[in-house]
Amino acid sequence: MPTIAPVDVDGFVVRAGFLKSSAFFASGEGDVTLSGEGLKKLRPHKAGLLAAEPFKDGTGLLTSGDDGCIYRCGSDATTELVAERPRKWIDLIATGPSGAIAFASGRVAWVCLSDGREKEFAHERAVGGLAFAPKGTRLAVSRYDGASLWWAGTDGPPTELSWKGAHLGISFSPDGRFLVTAMQENALHGWRLSDAQDMRMSGYPAKVKSFSWSFKGRYLATSGANAAILWPFHGKTGPMGQTPLQLGARTELLVSAVACHPKEDVVAIGYQDGSVSMCRFEDKAEVQLRRPGKSPVSAMDWDSDGARLVFGTETGEAGIISLQD
Repeated sequence: MPTIAPVDVDGFVVRAGFLKSSAFFASGEGDVTLSGEGLKKLRPHKAGLLAAEPFKDGTGLLTSGDDGCIYRCGSDATTELVAERPRKWIDLIATGPSGAIAFASGRVAWVCLSDGREKEFAHERAVGGLAFAPKGTRLAVSRYDGASLWWAGTDGPPTELSWKGAHLGISFSPDGRFLVTAMQENALHGWRLSDAQDMRMSGYPAKVKSFSWSFKGRYLATSGANAAILWPFHGKTGPMGQTPLQLGARTELLVSAVACHPKEDVVAIGYQDGSVSMCRFEDKAEVQLRRPGKSPVSAMDWDSDGARLVFGTETGEAGIISLQD
């Protein structure tokens, strides 16, 4: 049976995950709580924390806030200022291969490479989301009416992908073949990057605020409906013409967060009532991991072995769920 170790977090949990073996919880109040050998609290920002994203190697956490500062928080509880834009509201960040980072404010995105180089990318409309490709330093920037793909190490023009509407969250498939955005309307949009073929995924009753790729990249799990919607991406045309999986369905309860297991075709599902379940793709078998709480689940993630799942809610309820045979 799964066991839950509660963690004391103040405020809305913006991001939760792992820095190697230590769990972290980033709160909108400005705190980063580390739960490894004991509990440690960091406060890198003078005011609120707006975004947090772990580095790909698990050695640190990138955070940004309304103070215009971007910090690297280490698993050893150290903090380091890595970039600053005074009087800017930095609520979009991304971490990439080889320690690269990106952040945005208004219509401008910046990339800082590990060798110290910094590049600025201006857009005609406000930036809605940032994502690095799985390999190399290619940055995808979502915006109004589409997305722009930049090579951060060169001075060339971007590749433009068009689709009417406001595009927010953005993500590459693990194999780098597809790019998907969550739109302001209740839909996803995607492109097959080999030929810019459009892919529209609609029918959601609410906005998609959470998505997670399965460990082989065969499915994209999403929130925004009364079940976790998993779009198939293992064919040449992605989800077009295919029916998505629907896991963990509830009658009158929306899914608020999803997190695919790192080694198995399993997805953790967080709901608006604070409950958490785990579902298997193959037969839709479901196990409840947490009973309902006080508010919607806002963040979840697995450790690298898939043995522990962290979760956080909009009112600061948080914990580490350990799976036991």
